[in-house]
Amino acid sequence: MHNLSPESIQFIDLNSLTIIFLFLVGFIGGLVSGFIGSGGAFVLTPAMMSLGVPGTVAVASNMCHKFPKALVGAYKRYKYGQVDIKLGLITAASAGVGVQIGIKIQNMILEKWGQAGSNLYVSLSFVAVLCIVGAYVMRDALKSSKAGGECKICALARKLQSINIPPMIHFKAANVRISLWFTIPVGFATGMLAATIAVGGFIGVPGMIYVLGASSIVASATELVVAFAMGLGGTINWAMHGMVDIRLTLLILAGSLLGVQLGAIGTTYVKEHMIKTVMATIMLIVAVSRTLAIPAYLNALGITAFEEKVLNILNTISFLTMCLALATGAIIILASMWQGSRAAAAAPLVTESA
Repeated sequence: MHNLSPESIQFIDLNSLTIIFLFLVGFIGGLVSGFIGSGGAFVLTPAMMSLGVPGTVAVASNMCHKFPKALVGAYKRYKYGQVDIKLGLITAASAGVGVQIGIKIQNMILEKWGQAGSNLYVSLSFVAVLCIVGAYVMRDALKSSKAGGECKICALARKLQSINIPPMIHFKAANVRISLWFTIPVGFATGMLAATIAVGGFIGVPGMIYVLGASSIVASATELVVAFAMGLGGTINWAMHGMVDIRLTLLILAGSLLGVQLGAIGTTYVKEHMIKTVMATIMLIVAVSRTLAIPAYLNALGITAFEEKVLNILNTISFLTMCLALATGAIIILASMWQGSRAAAAAPLVTESA
């Protein structure tokens, strides 16, 4: 086991406001997780860091709350016939390797550059992944929306499915037949990202959609199986390093367990492109929030010399932007559920009157 710097183990003080905030963040994170299957960590990790939680502790505590929540979400969506268990387990196997390597990289950065270096690494990784993947998913969602909500298999997935490299595997629920070798990089990248910023789903879900050719609904549901397996393995590793703040874990878990069930129900009322729209919208707003937090970490490393007043303003805007991302995600999901349930309720009446 690595000997980590003592400065890395810094747990924040909790008061009534931070407790309420963490519960609400957990609820919205669970809501988003149940809806788009990404684990909601892209909201939870930055939200905890906005309260002053060190990046490594935020990632570790987030991962600890992930596996019980993912188990509940996966079971709920399995009952709707949306989960491909075989695809989830195969992807999780290579993701497990990625998690262990990602944790080793985090520890190396922590030992060499301390907590400020780790925070900067987490934030830069967040911004890079959220901007690239978020922009791509948003472009695809808008394209699907213009086509009347119909989502087609992308050219890359069709090409890979046509390449016959044994062993070829048929994933029944996903309705995909593809070589095992193409699932490995998707799983490995998912695990690496999960250990780095606790948001493996931002690679896992798009990877299943755009590389393997699964539908948005099946990909987002199957990712919950991967999240459960990665969360369990990653938690054991992080806990051995003393990085899990169990208080934060239990608070966000309490909110998440409620939210994840609502989010899973929401997927039964919306079209596939709406899942992509919600994912991309939140990703891009969170990217702005994390970008505004970077100058403080650069100052701590002595790379820049921003005035304290400027950093305080940037941190406040970063926190408010994070709240905007949370509210936007919750409003879009709840509004979609409301519209979908009204349409479903009106359908039998239309049929009867016809």
